Amino acid sequence: KQWYQRRVRGVALNHSGSLAATASGKGTLIRVFDTRTRQLVIEVRRGTDTATVQCITFNRDSTFMCVSSDKGTVHIFAIRDPQLNKRLTVASVGYLASQWAMGSFSLKSECPATCVFPAHSSGSAVKNAVIALSYDGTYHKYVFTSDGNCNRESFNVFLDLTQELEI
Repeated sequence: KQWYQRRVRGVALNHSGSLAATASGKGTLIRVFDTRTRQLVIEVRRGTDTATVQCITFNRDSTFMCVSSDKGTVHIFAIRDPQLNKRLTVASVGYLASQWAMGSFSLKSECPATCVFPAHSSGSAVKNAVIALSYDGTYHKYVFTSDGNCNRESFNVFLDLTQELEI
């Protein structure tokens, strides 16, 4: 498969540079390629509604990838163990046959965010956690399980955007 026939709206590399993720112009498809062979590793679907992908990021060992959009959602995909991703049981044609996120969570509606898979101060990864910093100044930490359950572990207002900044 080629990267896309139309415009790419988002790109990201994993920590080693061995994988490249690209988001389609509609923000519905995310493709991950091996940068050495240029072969498609996995194609996943963020959703069916057009969205602007704000962030694509891999965890440290590239077993998971998360994608956030201007819809205020964060989707978590399994890269190395794709059977963890969801598939529709009625899927027989087209986009319904795609791999969907193994898990997802919603932030404030229509508010984009940037995401990261956190690490301990020692550098080792925090098991199955995602931090999202929303453009409204809120901080969200979610933990997820291999069956796709996402639970908010912490929340805080990082920036109070209602107060004027002093210069």
